[in-house]
Amino acid sequence: MSGNRKAVWGWALYDWANSAFATTVMAGFFPIFFKQYWSYGTDINVSTAQLGFGNSIASILVAVMAPLLGAIADRGSARKKFLIVFAYLGVLATAALFLVQKGAWQWAIFVYIMGIIGFSGANVFYDALLPSVADEKEIDFTSSFGFALGYLGGGLLFLINVLMTLKPHWFGFPDAGVAVRYAFLSVALWWGGFSLFTVFWVPEVKTASRQRETGLVLTNGFKQLSKTFKKLRHLKMVFLFLLAYWLYIDGVDTIIRMAVDYGLSLGFHSNDLILALLLVQFVGFPAALIFGKLGQAWGVRRSIFLAIGIYMLITIWGIMISSRQEFYILAIMIGLVQGGIQALSRSYYARLIPKAQAAEFYGFYNMLGKFATIIGPALMGLVGLVVRNALMPEAPTPEQITEVGQMASRWGIGSLLILFFLGAVFLKFVDEEKGKQEAVFLADT
Repeated sequence: MSGNRKAVWGWALYDWANSAFATTVMAGFFPIFFKQYWSYGTDINVSTAQLGFGNSIASILVAVMAPLLGAIADRGSARKKFLIVFAYLGVLATAALFLVQKGAWQWAIFVYIMGIIGFSGANVFYDALLPSVADEKEIDFTSSFGFALGYLGGGLLFLINVLMTLKPHWFGFPDAGVAVRYAFLSVALWWGGFSLFTVFWVPEVKTASRQRETGLVLTNGFKQLSKTFKKLRHLKMVFLFLLAYWLYIDGVDTIIRMAVDYGLSLGFHSNDLILALLLVQFVGFPAALIFGKLGQAWGVRRSIFLAIGIYMLITIWGIMISSRQEFYILAIMIGLVQGGIQALSRSYYARLIPKAQAAEFYGFYNMLGKFATIIGPALMGLVGLVVRNALMPEAPTPEQITEVGQMASRWGIGSLLILFFLGAVFLKFVDEEKGKQEAVFLADT
């Protein structure tokens, strides 16, 4: 890494900080605790639908807010300020999960939604700060470096949290349920504490013209948002990439959020699923760095195509898995490509947009990512319910209920396959050089 190393480290350490929420809460303990504690006694497909719709509601709210927030932050030179506000909203919501009582699934979903809003809203401004801490030569590796630190940091705390639940007496807890609740508190402390490096080490890029506008930030934000819609008509490559990204990242994010719930629906033990998530984290750390170098050497778009292809194989295999060993292998495969496709998508997009309006355009980028996760979890839950209702006998035996429930879950995960395919199709038409020319032309006009 060249340039301002302190700023790069400060930026990347936010991924180290907030990835604890993505691993321990979103991917790990929340789906398990929701199914076994907050939604105790509910049919597996119904609880999957509840969790899926909860994710979708959060995504709708973030998607609606993201472009406007990005425009406001650009006009007011307030990217870092907005990151701090949303990050600590997420921190408080995560801590509040400790207070939700057994059976109160509605409260659990509400607090979880607030946590996702904080997590996802902060990421709009975190992504937008990337072009200000790395030049074009280093941006792919810097983006990957952030994801790599995220995998390592999130994985380390997740490992501690797993030990807390497997051996609660080591930590002075009476049982695993209490340990999980304290795990949520540990995420809040980790996220809030390590975010301070970003607060103090990453500079906010300002211009004289923007400083004069700070008194009219909200009004100018609305005006800027309207202008952004008009700009997209002249940025064909940005539009095509956003469409492709919207489709393939749908599959990626849905697998992240719903994999544990899917494994539980197939009858795997929660400890097996936690081990699989740990594999994803620790494989993802070096894999994200390798993908960053691969993007520099082989080309970013080619590397994204490779990741999409691997995800399609993962989805096909995921439909058919029947053993925990297969689930572990799938976890390793996901770890190899998850960070890479996220990091390279973020840095590739930075090449196509005007740098002076980075938060504004990353608002749209994150908006589409969240609209994708409106479709993915809801589609998975809806397809599962439709198949379950179509195949379930009128007076089913317990064995038939289990068999039909698992079949419905397989159909649900299979519905994601088409999104990867369509994403790859639209990505094929994106031309980076034309995109750069369009961005330069727009910046000069």
